This record gives sequence, C-alpha cells and structure tokens, in this order.
Amino acid sequence: MFCGGCFRDNALVAALRQLGHHTLMMPLYLPLTLDEENQSAGTPIFFSGINVFLEQKSKFFRNAPDWLHRIFATPRLLKLASGQAGKTNPKDLGELTVSMLRGEEGNQARELEELVQWIVAHEKPEIISLSNALLVSMARRLKQTLKVPVVCSLQGEDSFLDSLPLPHRDLAWKILAKRAADVDLFIAPSRYFAELMGRRLGISQERIKVIHNGINLEGYGSTQNSKPKTQNSPTLGYFARMCPEKGLDILVDAFIALKKRDGFETLKLKVGGGCGPGDEPFVKKLRARLREHAVMEDAEFFPNLTRIEKQEFLRSLSVFCVPAPYGEAFGLYVIEAMAAGVPVVQPRHAAYPELIERTGGGILCEPDSIALADGISELLRNPEHALALGAAGRKAVQEKFHMGEMARNTAQAFAEAARDFSVANRKA
Repeated sequence: MFCGGCFRDNALVAALRQLGHHTLMMPLYLPLTLDEENQSAGTPIFFSGINVFLEQKSKFFRNAPDWLHRIFATPRLLKLASGQAGKTNPKDLGELTVSMLRGEEGNQARELEELVQWIVAHEKPEIISLSNALLVSMARRLKQTLKVPVVCSLQGEDSFLDSLPLPHRDLAWKILAKRAADVDLFIAPSRYFAELMGRRLGISQERIKVIHNGINLEGYGSTQNSKPKTQNSPTLGYFARMCPEKGLDILVDAFIALKKRDGFETLKLKVGGGCGPGDEPFVKKLRARLREHAVMEDAEFFPNLTRIEKQEFLRSLSVFCVPAPYGEAFGLYVIEAMAAGVPVVQPRHAAYPELIERTGGGILCEPDSIALADGISELLRNPEHALALGAAGRKAVQEKFHMGEMARNTAQAFAEAARDFSVANRKA
C-alpha cells in the first residue's frame, strides 16, 4: 500500500532530525512502503496487523501466550500480509474500527499496552505525535503513563469513517469525538479540513493549528523549463492511488471527451500512482472504457513507481489533474506536480481552492468531467499561460510547501504544546 500519509510522516521525521530534534518513528500494523529512506528502520512494528485482526475475531487469541503473539508479529508474516492490504474495504471494518477507537477498553488493549511499555523502557519523550485521528484512542493511556502532551495530525479520516456501515459509522464518530478530548493539540493540513473536523468532532479552532504539508524537494531541480510542453504531443497526467476516491474515472471521462474535440487528436493520458490488488478491478474497467472509445492506444498506466520514476513521470506532463470527488484534506500530489513545474486543473471544492490561492499554480473547475475537460482544454490551447502557472506553482512550493518549512512549523507547534501542558500541570 502506497500511502501519502506515510510518505509525509517519513519525510517529516527526516526533516525534524536534520533540525537537531531527537525523533523516533514507530510504524503500526504493517511494514512501511516508501519512496525515500525508511526513518523507522530498527524500530519494532507495533499493533501487528495480523494480531489486531485475530484479537478482534477470537477471544482466545486475546489471551494467547506471548510466544504465539510474537510469531504473528514477525516481519516475514507481516510483509506477506501487506501484499493483501489493498483489498481491505471500510465496509468490512466497522467492528474492528470501533474496537480500535476504544483503546484500552477495546479488543486490542494488549497491543496498546505493549507499545506504552516499550516506550517506557526505551525512550523519554517530551511529546507524542499521532499521525492521524484514528489513533486518538492511544492518547489517554500514553498521557497517564508518560506524563507528556499528545498531538494528533488530521489526514482525511472522514472519508474512511463515512464509508463504514451503519451502525458502526455513527458509533465510530461518537467515540472519536469523545476521545478527541484527550488530545492536547490537533494539526490540520488545511483551513478547510481544520474547520470540517472541528465541526464534526466538536473541537474548538483554538485546539487546531493549520500547518500545510510539505515535500522533499530533492530531485525536482531548481529551474523551470523555458518551453511549454503542450505544443507537439500534449500529455494529461494523473498521479495518486488508482481508485474512484481520487476521481480517476472522472479524469478518464474528461480525457475521452477531449479526444472528441478538434485539436486534441494527439493528446495523451498518463496515469501513475499506487495500484494494489484491491484497485486492479477498477483499473481494468477503465482500460475497457478507453478501448470502447478507441483511445486506449493514447493512454498509459504506470503503477507503483519509485521516487525517481515519479519525478520523471511528472516532468513529462503538460497538465496535471486528480479530480477527487470527496473532500480532500490537502492533496500532496498537487504540490508534487507543481514542484515539477506542471500547471494543475482541480475541482473547486475541499482543500483545492486553498492550494490554488496560496500557489497560483493552476485553475479551478466544477467537479465534473465536462467542466474539467474545458479547464484542461483552456490550458492546452494557451501554452504560455500554462507555462506561467507552472512557474508560479513551482516557485510557491519552493518557498512555502517544502519539508523544511513544514518541519520548522511542526517543531514550533510541538514546543508550544509542551509548554502549555507544563503550565497546565503546574496550575493543577
């Protein structure tokens, strides 16, 4: 599973270490799949995905001997299990999600205790950072034992929770809102998502700090191409997980519509990004749709690229678009495309208007295939304008959306949370 959240967290840890902060990254569930050096190397994997599942399904396994528990947490077995990770579906995870959100009261309490005791034995943290809100159930136990503040990042958890079946969906949101009170500070990647999760979890905006995501700029270069990439063989590109949640089917429909218009006979479509076992049937249907409209020969798919391959892929594009229909909390892929100097066309909703406003690196359209086709057409027919947008986006990412800036802002937020926690405890 290629996970944007894992990429972001891994790069953030590396940047915090470069700033001189002792930072430990603790992977959960399964081994990480990354396109940069793994910052969690040497740290055990906690909440073994196999154990978490078996503890949910079997009362016997919750009390199984330690040796059996350790067997199902071995890297070899977890790596084997990770090959099936893309097949998981929120519709099948209602009970497990609710149990995990119960923390020390859930079926996975043993996993939480092992994590806490390992930290006690090996580290003396000044702060604990949870990578997403689905982990807030850990906050209470961590604070009780370690006596330190807990900060939690927000990373688009609403789409997963809203996909759970009833009654687990409503119960999960209710427990999450209750457990959110144990967290000292939330960090959101956009104003849009800070406001949305504040409303849904009953969190005051004073407890949410907005820190935009950043990327590692290494490999993206420092100069912008001087010639537009839209004249001879224009290429429309997509780079995200190949799934309906990211709107790949919408983009395919936009591409088909464009191919029927005069002047776009040579237009190419390049689709890159994560494609796991659960995504393959969806991609197969899209290939069939492209063949049905006789444009498959102008479309290419590039699954699971390395970091270098991804950068080369992005640099080959004329216009970039990932029209996620759901409320995207940020969209790391947008600033990756901008870092490569590619102008973007995005739907006018969720965090996209905020990103376009902050960067000037693209245009916004209504979230449907025809409107997107019109926007893409606008840039392809005006290559100089597209070049200017690409240059503006690149400049903005280099100045505002790089990992060094994100790490400095995050470190400052951590320091403020630690200070406030210390003051509150002295008063108590």
